[in-house]
Amino acid sequence: MSATDPIQRILRTFRDHRCRCLLMGGQACILYGGAEFSKDVDFAVLLEDNNLDAIRSALTELQAQVIAVPPFERRWLEIGLAVHFRCGAEEVAGFRIDIMSHMRGVDAFDELWARRNEFELADGLIVSALSVPDLITTKKTQRPKDWPMIKRLVEVDYFRHRDSAPQENMDFWLLELRDPDLLLEASALSAVRAGVLLPSRPLLEHAIAGERQPLALALDNEEQREREADRRYWAPLRKTLEDLRLHRDRGA
Repeated sequence: MSATDPIQRILRTFRDHRCRCLLMGGQACILYGGAEFSKDVDFAVLLEDNNLDAIRSALTELQAQVIAVPPFERRWLEIGLAVHFRCGAEEVAGFRIDIMSHMRGVDAFDELWARRNEFELADGLIVSALSVPDLITTKKTQRPKDWPMIKRLVEVDYFRHRDSAPQENMDFWLLELRDPDLLLEASALSAVRAGVLLPSRPLLEHAIAGERQPLALALDNEEQREREADRRYWAPLRKTLEDLRLHRDRGA
């Protein structure tokens, strides 16, 4: 990111206003080498009044306005909705910022913060991002585009660290790899850990046995179960959004 990069301007503004937030979404995937481009900036934020005030100040500087629903209020973030903004300031005009606090299957902010990774950008700006495991958890959605990204993120991490991996890395790969061949390889490298983790991911039984085709099918089924769980999670939230839209359109 260059000094004039609009994404960097957004990140610096949030840092300057001392916002307690963690980068996630496409921009975090770029930092980890899992994506090449994204025009959105997504943050997981600490849901405290002082922090929300700091975020409002940053958004005001960026001339960011809420688009769609819900409005930027604590009660909507508390139930798991995202608030969407469009920037209007000259250097960042048209760029979108999405803010969330609670997400399906994701730990509380303090735990995410403790596991965060920090990246130093070209001009010395320090950016805090979700850890790779936490980022992947946020990507387990019903959206088809998220699953290739999960696959890519885990593979990048695996190829970078497999030759010097501590046990927690191997556990992460065994629990999250989505390529059957790599999962077979990881299971062969650490058959004992694969056996220990079997209750958490039953499809490892096929990896331990070297059964590629059943493993590939089990991976597909696992994805479908996660996507269905996300659909069930969002069903009442979508109803809330529909009610908010109706309320807004009626001018109430």
